[in-house]
Amino acid sequence: MKQFTVTGMSCAACVSRVEKAVSAVAGVSSCSVSLLTNSMGVEGTAADSDVIAAVQKAGYGAALKGAGAEAAQADAGDALADRETPALKKRLAASLGFLAALMYLSMGHSMWGWPLPAFLEGNPLAIGLAQLLLAGAVMVINQKFFINGFKSLLHGAPNMDTLVALGSAAAFAYSLFALFAMTGAQLRGDMAGVAAYMHEFYFESAAMILALITVGKMLEARSKGRTTNALKGLMKLAPRTAVIVKDGVELTVPIGQLKKGDIFVVRPGENIPADGVVVEGRSAVNESALTGESIPADKGPGDPVSAATLNQSGFIRCEAARVGDDTTLSQIIQMVSDAAATKAPIARVADRVSGIFVPFVITVSAVTTAAWLLAGESAGFAIARGISVLVISCPCALGLATPVAIMVGNGMGAKNGILFKNAASLEEAGKARVVVLDKTGTITAGEPRVTDIVPAAEGGEEELLRLACALEQKSEHPLARAIMRRAEESGLHAEELSDFQALPGNGLSGSWRGRAVYGGSYNFISGLAAVPEDMKARSEELAEEGKTPLFFSAEGALAGVIAVADVIRDESARAVSELKNMGIHVVMLTGDNERTARAIGREAGVDEVIAGVLPEGKESVIRRLKEMGKVAMVGDGINDAPALTRADIGVAIGAGTDVAIDAADIVLMKSRLTDVPAAIRLSRATLRNIHENLFWAFFYNVIGIPLAAGLFISLLGWKLNPMFGAAAMSLSSFCVVSNALRLNLFKMYDASRDKKIRANHKEKKESITMEKKMKIEGMMCGHCEATVKKALEALPQVAAAEVSHSAGTAVVTLKGEVSDDVLKKVVEEKDFTVVSIQ
Repeated sequence: MKQFTVTGMSCAACVSRVEKAVSAVAGVSSCSVSLLTNSMGVEGTAADSDVIAAVQKAGYGAALKGAGAEAAQADAGDALADRETPALKKRLAASLGFLAALMYLSMGHSMWGWPLPAFLEGNPLAIGLAQLLLAGAVMVINQKFFINGFKSLLHGAPNMDTLVALGSAAAFAYSLFALFAMTGAQLRGDMAGVAAYMHEFYFESAAMILALITVGKMLEARSKGRTTNALKGLMKLAPRTAVIVKDGVELTVPIGQLKKGDIFVVRPGENIPADGVVVEGRSAVNESALTGESIPADKGPGDPVSAATLNQSGFIRCEAARVGDDTTLSQIIQMVSDAAATKAPIARVADRVSGIFVPFVITVSAVTTAAWLLAGESAGFAIARGISVLVISCPCALGLATPVAIMVGNGMGAKNGILFKNAASLEEAGKARVVVLDKTGTITAGEPRVTDIVPAAEGGEEELLRLACALEQKSEHPLARAIMRRAEESGLHAEELSDFQALPGNGLSGSWRGRAVYGGSYNFISGLAAVPEDMKARSEELAEEGKTPLFFSAEGALAGVIAVADVIRDESARAVSELKNMGIHVVMLTGDNERTARAIGREAGVDEVIAGVLPEGKESVIRRLKEMGKVAMVGDGINDAPALTRADIGVAIGAGTDVAIDAADIVLMKSRLTDVPAAIRLSRATLRNIHENLFWAFFYNVIGIPLAAGLFISLLGWKLNPMFGAAAMSLSSFCVVSNALRLNLFKMYDASRDKKIRANHKEKKESITMEKKMKIEGMMCGHCEATVKKALEALPQVAAAEVSHSAGTAVVTLKGEVSDDVLKKVVEEKDFTVVSIQ
């Protein structure tokens, strides 16, 4: 996505106009404009010059944002810098000075008899001329409204500035006419006419409209500036310099000169300048800026570090691995900026309304004025009603309703290590009805750990662990590493082992303390030592729990059993419980065997377990689950990428592979499963806030326009002065932005207020499933299993197939009717023999 800075926009009608103009350029596939950040994201093959020309032709300015990390951050910071508020403050201060004098003349003197200077006392013409000059001064100070408003009108795209400019100009023009008419009456000596025309002056309304709109713009600008605080905070974290080591000498260089492979040093209290790996030293690093995790992480040689994290305690020397716009920080900033530049689907509603809103208001204003004149009211009364309609209408509130809430929601997420790649993903996450969790690395830690140590009757746990540690020290198997880690945690050191042998498919053997020792599966050890029934039963219990029991023997006697398993994360059960409490159906999807998967699923508390699914099969499972509603898939590996893409919302664990992160819509930087319900919670809160903003924006205009037109005068006697209409217009945008800022107070990890989403018809229908067991001959290995499984799962009626070459069976779970002949045919086409189907 290419990003451009757009200038001259003032409301949602401007956004609609720019999007329409750029979308018409050949080669543009999508265009999204943000009023909040004055930015535009364009996708496609169109030349930059053509895009800029289209924006300029529409009556606005555009420039391509810079490339590279520093330029990108500078551009982002530039786009988010609050230049509006200081400029508006100056304009407002100058306007109020002239407006105060004008109000003194027009209202203070005429209504309350306040004294005037001698040269004005008793001279209506001089008073009128003074009001003309003071109102003119306010209009010159706020000329931007007239320049932008009439330019947009000439381009056929009237906007909020057009409404303000027309309202103020109409009040000024009618007052000017009244001043000339009063001059004529004074020359004729018609003092009654002079007094009558003095009451037709609306100079103060012309000036007050501009001043009040400027007040509203200033409040809105200040509030809009606060919505991007989270992103600005991230940008400030980026260090400007780095201390690198060249030829043994430390040199301070600008961050742009730091290259991959450079060695840089970081002292306590300094921010780390780039992503890299520690090569020397130890320290505690505060990573809260990126992950939201408040507890510092201990770092030593070989550990990764990230740019913008804070080195708290020790001196470390690191090798740069990712620099510039490749760093995690730059990617986060880019992701949040892109999300701000994209548009949520719900925003399209406001855009469609905004496109016709301003022309509609101008038409209503003209019709209102004409109707009151035909009804016999004075020109002054009729024009006042028409002006009120113009200045009370607010397309700005409609335009800001969605982007401000999206920006605050995105900022809240980024601050807590939850990154939404675009506005649509922030909106869609809260609508998820099904959450699919990958097992390994998502529900579980992704690395085996020792869970149980069961020594034989004559030995103790420590002695068994010493034996296992000595035997496994020379093995590269993941289960061996789990035993070595447990020994290290227990303070045990591997003792000398001789005659080590790894027996493929069986186990390990060696000589320890002069004794022959063995380790491996039950089948292997039972042939070397007697295994008591109680130990066998215990090992079967462990296997039922999804653990792998490893047997150890010494000198022909069983030493004991050590169980190893990929244990579930500490927070997994709580995360699943929170998701279920939100009314979400939680599914665990894994390629692991059924027994292990069900044991993990029980411990985590998921609603459904789908096991034995190959990577290509995960995508088809997601397609099936989408029948229940919107599906969110959470994964971390390369094999999860197709499923992440197929799901309505793909969620990647931050510690996972780059492929998974690229395929996902949401990235969890902390790699904590509790961030999944937090992300859904934040999405729901943001969507709720958008609905409130849109309701206010529509409700305000639905009530305000009839009130301004005078429809309630005959019913309730309510008559709206144009000045109060301008004040209401100013406050409407301010209220919308202020409501969005309330999201900053939202507690996304508080599950106490979670509400279940009402199930739709599809969700209420329970799917009827049945199983068939096939006896198959000819399967010899895991490849044969995969071939049979793939063939069966290719059938649309098959939900899943559990195939075992050792048992010679395939257990087929069906979601629809299918004949035995069809099942038999697809298997036998792969050159296997189907003996029976039950």
